[in-house]
Amino acid sequence: MIARHAVALAAWGLGLGLGDLVAQQPSSSAVATRSKGSPKAPITVYEMSDFQCPYCRSFALETFRALEQEYVAPGKVRWVFVNFPLTSIHPNAVAAAGTALCAAGQGAFWPVHDLLYAHQDVWAPLKQPGPFFLSLADSAGISKPKLLECVKSPATEAEIRYEAEGAERAGATSTPSFYIEGGLLTGAHPLPIFRQVLDSIHTVKARRPAQPR
Repeated sequence: MIARHAVALAAWGLGLGLGDLVAQQPSSSAVATRSKGSPKAPITVYEMSDFQCPYCRSFALETFRALEQEYVAPGKVRWVFVNFPLTSIHPNAVAAAGTALCAAGQGAFWPVHDLLYAHQDVWAPLKQPGPFFLSLADSAGISKPKLLECVKSPATEAEIRYEAEGAERAGATSTPSFYIEGGLLTGAHPLPIFRQVLDSIHTVKARRPAQPR
């Protein structure tokens, strides 16, 4: 983890974009099921997060809600969630990521995303969080048997591992990290920092002819 207010915007011009890495993962529908905003938005943000990370929780429940209203809803930004569980310090992070990933397969990624962060203090200290994660199916209105079958599948953990490797290739070492149009913004920064970065990129893009996506 890093300090919330330490600004670290770096790694511009990375050789292989995180978007390319995510697009190459086993589940071709992953971006669609875990994204918000128009696919034609001029800016794409890849959020690399860990469901057990307290900084990620603060970002999700506070800053992201404002960003969604100001940038995602108006069509300026497309937001994509990428699983990056830090297994060395968060023992339940992979299981949480698997729950969200499997919920995405039933069209309920974002409701489960919100539930996981809202109740992080409940499940994070559990030695066996599985039953709690499974109970979220009722709140999200999805099939519990399908969720259970999916989380037990080896393919689910393999996909999470693939995403984490992609995040590392993009330069992420802590959570949350944000890959924004070729650059890496590290940390759960306050809203003004995100506004400054996104507004700057949007202004530059507005001046250039639109490029095929």
